[in-house]
Amino acid sequence: MIKKLSDMSEQELLSRLSMLKDAELVFERGIYPEVSYIFKHALTQEVVYDSILARRKKELHKQIGQAIEQLFKDNLHEHYGALIEHLIKSENYEKAADYCGLEAKQVEKAGSLSDAIVYGNRQVFCLERLPQTEEVEKSLIDARTRLGLYHAQMAQNHEAKAMVDPVVELAIEKNYKRRVSHIYYIIGQYKHQVEEDNLSAFEYLEKAFKIGEELNDPLMLVLTNMWLGAFCEFNCEFDRSLEHFKKALEINVAANSLWGISAIKSHMAMNYYYRGNITLAYETGQEAVRIAKESGDIYSRLHSYGLHGLTCYGKGYLEEAKEHSKKGADLAEKINQPVLASLAIRSLAETYYAIGEYDKSHQQWERAISILRENSLYPSYINLCKLAQARIKSRQEKTLDLASLRDLAYLMTSKVNESSAHRYMGEILLNLNDDHTPEAEKWIMKIIEVDKRDGLMFHLGQDHALYAELLKRKKDVPKARESMNKAIKIFEECGADGWKREAEEAIALLN
Repeated sequence: MIKKLSDMSEQELLSRLSMLKDAELVFERGIYPEVSYIFKHALTQEVVYDSILARRKKELHKQIGQAIEQLFKDNLHEHYGALIEHLIKSENYEKAADYCGLEAKQVEKAGSLSDAIVYGNRQVFCLERLPQTEEVEKSLIDARTRLGLYHAQMAQNHEAKAMVDPVVELAIEKNYKRRVSHIYYIIGQYKHQVEEDNLSAFEYLEKAFKIGEELNDPLMLVLTNMWLGAFCEFNCEFDRSLEHFKKALEINVAANSLWGISAIKSHMAMNYYYRGNITLAYETGQEAVRIAKESGDIYSRLHSYGLHGLTCYGKGYLEEAKEHSKKGADLAEKINQPVLASLAIRSLAETYYAIGEYDKSHQQWERAISILRENSLYPSYINLCKLAQARIKSRQEKTLDLASLRDLAYLMTSKVNESSAHRYMGEILLNLNDDHTPEAEKWIMKIIEVDKRDGLMFHLGQDHALYAELLKRKKDVPKARESMNKAIKIFEECGADGWKREAEEAIALLN
């Protein structure tokens, strides 16, 4: 009968290990008594492992798991990964599921959502192999929803929705309100970012918010307030948007969450930018960057850098805008945050265009398109990127497919993007030749009216500056001066210093 390793004396064990060393099957690492033995070739290890009976393998993995728990009980959190492997191979799925949940939370706190997803998937795998008692079903709802939230944070919306789809009805049936609100949040994100069904998305987020409010769930209150704020902002409901952001900020301040404070302040800066309070936007963006650096958190840095790049652009501080937008875009791509990456890249592309580096601007728009397509995000935003690229092409090429471009301009799903798309269309037509001037004027006049109605004041200043250029082309100098003066006044009221100076230089040439 073969002796178990645990039944051998130390002398017997060392003798057998020595024989394996002499046969060059294993080699020794370390100095006695802190010594370990490693197979010289992975193939040898495979052959030995495969020669062990399945029942014996299961028992060995069980013993190794028990040894890890005993040996490292004081710092077991450092060995969860190895322990989980042996628990799964010993088919101790209940305990493996518990440790997978602990490790997922641990790596999430360390900033590795991709690793959290790995252990979240293993937890689901383990739970699905247990008898489906009421307690296990509840744990499965928890595990799938938590994993869905991890995917949602990385804008992996298809994966997030696929993860919660099997437990939606179960969570509702059990009246598990906390997880129902999380599931509604995930579905709302999917509806917004993938399907661009903003009405349904808003309804799901509202339901998630109400349940979160009822349960006083800080996570849901922060996430839903932040996204409801963003929804309202893109629909030009700036006061309502700010209310949501302020609620999210209060929760983060109460929790002393520096990274959360920085992220929310970055979104508030965008709100100020779009409504035309550029000075406040810039100051708030600066504060967000400072807090992000203090927190040391990579997520808050990518939020603050990318969005502060936009506020710098609004001030007309183009070198500063380029620096922050580039940092934000690179960080967001590095840790796979496509939504934030595309926002930072947009700011960078606009900045390159403003300083006349058109090839670089075109490359950045292409980069944004690639990221959005790869992650199946925001089809209408991809259309906006294509229009921006056509605006660059129109500076050199005089024949473009205008029918297709018009279709793209009409396919925007938010008022903010509609404003940019229509201005791009007016500029494209203006760049081509004088034959297109009448149509260009219609687009520009329409967007002046719409931006004034929606309170997009900085955009309105850009509209008037563009209209002045059109009137100059028509040789209507008095009206061109009048329009440029309107742009100067708006830029001054907004605090868009660099744009004001540029408009003043343009009017001096007119005079």
